[in-house]
Amino acid sequence: MTHSGSADHELRAAARHLGRRRFLTVSGAAAALAFGTNLPQSAHAAPAVRETRLRAEPFTLGVASGDPLPDSVVLWTRLAPEPFQPDGGLPVRPVPVHWELARDARFRRVERRGTHLAHPEFHHAVHAEPRGLRPGTDYFFRFRAGGHLSPVGRTRTAPAGGVDQLRFALASCQRYDQGYYTAYRHLAAEPDVDAVLHLGDYLYEYPVGAAAGARRYTGDRRLPAILDRETVTLEDYRLRYSLYKGDADLQAAHAAHPWIVTWDDHETENNYADENPENSVPPEEFLIRRAAAYRAYWENMPLRRPQRPSGPDLRLYRRLHFGSLAQIDVLDTRQYRDNQANGDGWKLPTPESLDPARQMLGPAQERWLADGWRHSRATWNVLAQQVVFARRRNRVAEPSPLSMDSWDGYPGARERVLRAAEDAGIDNLAVLTGDVHVHYGLDIKRDADDPASRTAGVEVVTSSISSGGDGAERPANWETLTAANPHLAFYDGRRGYVLLTLDERELRADYRTVSGVTTPGAPIGTAATLVSAAGRPGLRRA
Repeated sequence: MTHSGSADHELRAAARHLGRRRFLTVSGAAAALAFGTNLPQSAHAAPAVRETRLRAEPFTLGVASGDPLPDSVVLWTRLAPEPFQPDGGLPVRPVPVHWELARDARFRRVERRGTHLAHPEFHHAVHAEPRGLRPGTDYFFRFRAGGHLSPVGRTRTAPAGGVDQLRFALASCQRYDQGYYTAYRHLAAEPDVDAVLHLGDYLYEYPVGAAAGARRYTGDRRLPAILDRETVTLEDYRLRYSLYKGDADLQAAHAAHPWIVTWDDHETENNYADENPENSVPPEEFLIRRAAAYRAYWENMPLRRPQRPSGPDLRLYRRLHFGSLAQIDVLDTRQYRDNQANGDGWKLPTPESLDPARQMLGPAQERWLADGWRHSRATWNVLAQQVVFARRRNRVAEPSPLSMDSWDGYPGARERVLRAAEDAGIDNLAVLTGDVHVHYGLDIKRDADDPASRTAGVEVVTSSISSGGDGAERPANWETLTAANPHLAFYDGRRGYVLLTLDERELRADYRTVSGVTTPGAPIGTAATLVSAAGRPGLRRA
């Protein structure tokens, strides 16, 4: 039995002896212990371990960095000489991995180096956290293991103090079998990006056939049958990350810029809500799947040790500061939410969906967000999150159905967030969103039912990298949505990403699009540029 298979078996055995309520209450203890039997106490400790000579190239999944602080950044890789083998083609023992961080790409000025043990229990992933770095500084990094040298990555620490300008790239929704990652190749070449904010749906749980769907692979590019099943077990999720991370364009984007990540639903299962799955699987059974998904997510993302999961729980919400210019609060709108009202989908509001007590973030995350805003001194307060925050009607006539999966299905929770921003005196609120596979520019109205009410902030929604196929500049519902939502300043249905620039005067969103994703190599262009002035929220064409 593989390590992932063993872990799945152990958690199932534990769950069988626990009632649903008991399973939930001990998820941080007994269930985590069952899921993580014999996990090393510290993935960062590197006691004397014999060097392992590896015959095949182990850095098939590339390198990445993330969660930049003024004095630190996470460096990531995962060893996988055989990425589509459950064990990655490695022995069941720790492998020493040496890392270097330098000021130059030739590593003539190495400033930090260290050794990290890549444990089989973590699928031989590496999460190194060098400290004592200079703020707002570009670095280059690489790894060495088993006689092999990794590709070189570039990263940047967060600035401290006064900052003239920040530039972020927003990305989301990259279903592998619906198109090529052409947009990532262009994103990798974008200059002066402080970080990529990935807003969810890094992978999809659905089966991937040998031809990889819209990619139409032939010959030796055809994929193994082990990927042609839905991800349920830890082994399934690990192999799916191997598929996605093997993409050269995605590797280029990871190597070019540090990433700040959050998940949405498909990293686990479509439209799940807390312990509630999409289908009729019992919650205690679904939590086994969720634990597998969360562990594989941590193994494959450049996340810090506080984000390491405990059974079916992982605290992904966190706060990053970029000098005096921006505070970024990374939210989790999946793990703590109430189940979607009215059976999910687009429905007319009902007393169930309008219940003011309904939770999207959960009480603890709400308190954390409000407290962070009360102490914020940043010019821009940014929420990096998943689903559309502003009101979105899908027909002109009232009443209009609303999306029960988005914040429209949790209006009480949205009201509490807006009230917390108001109470804290937040003047420049920017909500960043993915999920919907289109570009939107939306004004957030203080009263969602009154288009004439005060604008409380702006929402920049990035389209998908590949999900949904080629897309269209004006989707079939373009006229209806633009007429039904006067606060919708921009709508484009093509694939791409957003470049978000912040300074003391304004927010600027450049909506980047590619002409198609079902064939590789499409050019990139800017479909529109919207700006919002500091202190006077509201998106308008530049």
